[in-house]
Order: sequence, then structure tokens, then C-alpha cells
Amino acid sequence: MMHPFDLRLNVLAQAYRDGRLTPREVLMTVRERAITLNPTFNAFIHILSEQELEPYLAALDDVPPASLPLYGVPFAIKDNIDLAGIATTAACPAFAYTATEDATLVAQLIALGAIPLGKTNLDQFATGLNGTRSPYGACRNSVHADYPAGGSSAGSSLAVALGVASFALGTDTAGSGRVPAALNNLVGLKATKGLLSTAGVIPACRTLDCVTFFTTTAAEASQLLALTASHDPRDDYSRTNPAWNGAQAFGTPEVGFRFGVPDTLEFFGCTQSEALFNAAKARLMALGGVPVTIDFAPFLAAAKLLYEGPWVAERYHVAGALIEQQPEAVLPVIRAVLNKAPGTDAVATFDAQYRLQHYKAQCDAILANLECVLTPTYPRPVTLAELAAEPVKRNSDLGYYTNFMNLLDYAAVAVPAGVMENGLPSGVTLFGRAFTDQYLLSLADAFQRNQSLALPGGRQIDLVAPAGTATNDRMQIVVCGAHLDGLALNGQLRQRGAILRGAAHSAPRYRLYALADGKRPGMVRDAQHGAAIAVEVWDLPSSEAGSFLAGIPAPLGLGKVELEDGRWLTGFICEDYGLQGALEITAYGGWRAWLDRGM
Repeated sequence: MMHPFDLRLNVLAQAYRDGRLTPREVLMTVRERAITLNPTFNAFIHILSEQELEPYLAALDDVPPASLPLYGVPFAIKDNIDLAGIATTAACPAFAYTATEDATLVAQLIALGAIPLGKTNLDQFATGLNGTRSPYGACRNSVHADYPAGGSSAGSSLAVALGVASFALGTDTAGSGRVPAALNNLVGLKATKGLLSTAGVIPACRTLDCVTFFTTTAAEASQLLALTASHDPRDDYSRTNPAWNGAQAFGTPEVGFRFGVPDTLEFFGCTQSEALFNAAKARLMALGGVPVTIDFAPFLAAAKLLYEGPWVAERYHVAGALIEQQPEAVLPVIRAVLNKAPGTDAVATFDAQYRLQHYKAQCDAILANLECVLTPTYPRPVTLAELAAEPVKRNSDLGYYTNFMNLLDYAAVAVPAGVMENGLPSGVTLFGRAFTDQYLLSLADAFQRNQSLALPGGRQIDLVAPAGTATNDRMQIVVCGAHLDGLALNGQLRQRGAILRGAAHSAPRYRLYALADGKRPGMVRDAQHGAAIAVEVWDLPSSEAGSFLAGIPAPLGLGKVELEDGRWLTGFICEDYGLQGALEITAYGGWRAWLDRGM
């Protein structure tokens, strides 16, 4: 039985503000549905009782719905993340303990008005990508009973896909926040490492772990990230979110964005996966994207280190004592994965780190001139029967395109990309440099708005384009003088990692002067008597903008320049006092033409 609620964040918020729904009504209804569905899907290890829910509901009784951004929103929590007063099991009863305080992220969400519905099932100790490695039962796919939900965050993906939670928390070390999203028609945000606090999370690999969001839409993931991405003193691996990766960075991508496509793609014989990926590539191109073929070998080489190198020993750091004392308490497949860890020595550890750094240097260079890379989220789906017959091999197949991501410190968003002939969902992943999360979500949002999107239960939904232009970790700089390509000061841009995006012209509302020193031009706005001036647009890493600005001498500075296509970009401007003794050169149309006048 499908409940009548649309649990998308904006729709639920409006229903609360209008008085059409109350949190108590919503939570009791979705709780009942979760209890009904759980024997079939094994999504939850613990569903909060009415008594356990009451404090969260009572806390909202006298609170205006509009005062909290997540007022009354039901969410689910992977059971390796602490919720105060509730057991945390990591899908291992012998390991379980009752949490005395909330994980930082859980506390943030509750403070914003969200209400925890329950703790979700997972591959034991978050070791797996399929969702069947749990003593609490295998998690079946939300659409097709012959397939797994995907793991390790299997239950969290099911909570959203089955319509009992607006969003859910998972974790992702090797793909656990992306593979389940793809298999259940969801968005899975694996934000940059350290962006979301992992305090109160049982580690899989502490140096690699990320907490993830499962949502119906990329816009919801963007909203949740903007609300929760902040430095946490409780988490030694926490990182501060740069200003350019805030809520204002989410918008509509500009035409001409460059996305990488691997030179070799593996689908393990699945022609439907290949066709859906090619359709996704075409959809990005229809949105204005420019595909760029990239060498995928170093990414795959890095991926192999995750389970062939010392990071398995890092996983053993959590479960090793239990394996040694009570081996029967840990599932055989998990013991098999972790048993080689004690043999890892320090020399091998450093050797693996050196190799990883080599691969990262190669991969970073590939990403430097791209906005993102497009890959399948998984090569092909695997059935429950295949997993039972070959549990390690088939699990590894699912991680082919995901295992390298955290090792290389990249951000990634899994987004639905259609369904196969049997109805099973498929997906693609957009990944990019660290702290480009909101830009990736912008692309994912545009991608979703370019396809038919359905809620759990088959209801079609409309997506509204966000206001504003998407931005990432690079800012566009308009240059009009000695910083032009090949001229005297161009090195100030290149040494900061700037990339030339192309020649352009200002709107026909500027006048250009050769300043008194004869070495630099000054461009000033004159809406009545101006002309179009030849300029260049460069992409400058945002982290370098401060030092670049500080080095610009008076009377020049950076302000907003209008281009002929209507865009207003940051660029060189000149204060009026600097025009004393200057020679107007507007008629030449640009600084380079002025320099070449005598040739």
C-alpha cells in the first residue's frame, strides 16, 4: 500500500506550512509502511518505536514549520552511524553498542528539524557493494526481486526508494553511496572527503570514509549539503567547505562545459548498460557539454590498490579484534576479505602510498582542464544468484567505476540514467576535483531535468531549473591587456594554474585607453559612447584569486565586465583617475591590435 505523501523536501515543507500535514501524521504513516515492507526488503535493522519517536515529534509541537529548513522531514540512518539511545550494530550483533550521543551529522539534521525513522541494514562493517552480507537478511532491490539493492548502504537506499524517508544517510568508502543509488533510481552524493563529518561513524577505512546522502533529486542533495557541510572539531579528518562550494554554486551549467569520457569502457558484456551510458553521454551533449576522451588507465590502477594494498589493513583496524576473539561473529565472506590484512607490512604500505601518489598526479592532470568525468556507476547489474555463486568476484564487478574515488580525493554524484528492459534502474556518475560538489550536483540536476523522473510508486514529477549559473572551483577572469595570452604578464595567470577558455569581446559599452606608462591599458565603461573591446576569458583556480588580485597595481583592479553575450564576469577595470595622461585607443578594438599598430 502506497501512502499518499510526496516526501520531497520542498513539497513536504509546503504541506506543513499550509497545515495539510503534521509531522506526527507523516512519521506514523511512514513508520507503519516501513514495518510492513521490511520483511520483504530487509531495509531496516531497527525502526524507531512510537515511544522512541515521541521526543523528536514533541520537540516540533510549538515550532513554526517555516522556522526550520527540515521541519518534520523523515530520514533514515545507516546502522554504522550513531543515533543516541539506539544500538549501532554495523550489521554485527556481537559488535553492537548503544550510542550515548548522536553522530555530528545526525545531530545537525535533527537540529534542522529532521526526524530519524530508523537504522538501516548494510553489508557487515560496510564491507561490500551488494547489500547481501548481513545477518539481518539480504536487501532486495526495490524494483526487481532477482537483484540486490546494492551496498553497503543498501537499507538506506531502500528507505528512500520505497518511499518511507525523504532522504537517508549512507557511507561510501569504495562506492557504497553510489552503487545502491544507481540500482534503486536515486541520486547518491559522495561529497568530497571531510566535507560531511564522520564523527560518530564506525570506520571502514577512516582515511577514506565519507557520509553520503540518498535523495530523489540532485536539487535535494544540494540543499542538504549546503545545510550540513561545515568543519567539525570532533572529526580529525574534517575539512572546511570553501566559499565557492556553497549553496550559491548550485545553478544551471553554462554551455560548453567539458566532460571526460574514458577511452576504454567495460560493461562485462551488458549491451543495455552500454546503450544507457551512451544515451547519458548524448544527454550531456544536448545540455551543451563537450565530450573529451581521457586515458582511464591511471584511475583503474588506483582502484586496484583499495583491496590489493594496505587499505584492507585499515578495515581490519575496526573488526580485527573481534575476528581474532570471536571469528564466528563475523560473516565468512567478510573474514575472507580481511584475513590477508595482518600480513601487510610497513614497507608495503609506503610502497602503495607512493604508487597512489603517482596515479593521483596523472589523474589530477587529466582533470585539470575538465569540469567533470562521466562514467557508468556500475558496469552491469549482478543477480542475487550470481552473488551467491561468486560473492567476491561479482561484488568486485559492481565497484569497477567506484573504487578509486576516495583514494584520489574526488567528489562524485551518482544520478539515474534510465531503466533496462526488465525494469531494473541504471545510473551514471559525474565526478570531479575535490570541492566541486555543488557544480556536479548542478550537472546532475540538469541531467535529471532532461529526462522523465518518477517518484517511488511510479508518480511522475516535474523539476524546476534552479536560478543562477553553476560555478565550481575556478572563477572566470576577463583580461584585456598585458595578461593576454603571450603578452608580458600572462605568466601571472599561468603560474597560478589558469586555463585559457577563449577569445571574446566586451559588450559595446567600453572605452580603452593606453595608460601613461605605455605598458598597460585601462578599460572603462561608457554605455553611450563605448565600443566592443577584444578580451580573453581565463579560468583561474578560486584559491589563487586573492594573490592575483593583490598583485594588481593601481589604477587597475577587478570588477564586473559585461560581455557581448550578456554575461557579467569578473575582469579588469580601471579607475577614472588613472586616465590622466592616458591615450584613448578604443578605435583599435583591443590592446593587442594597439600593440600591433605599426607592423
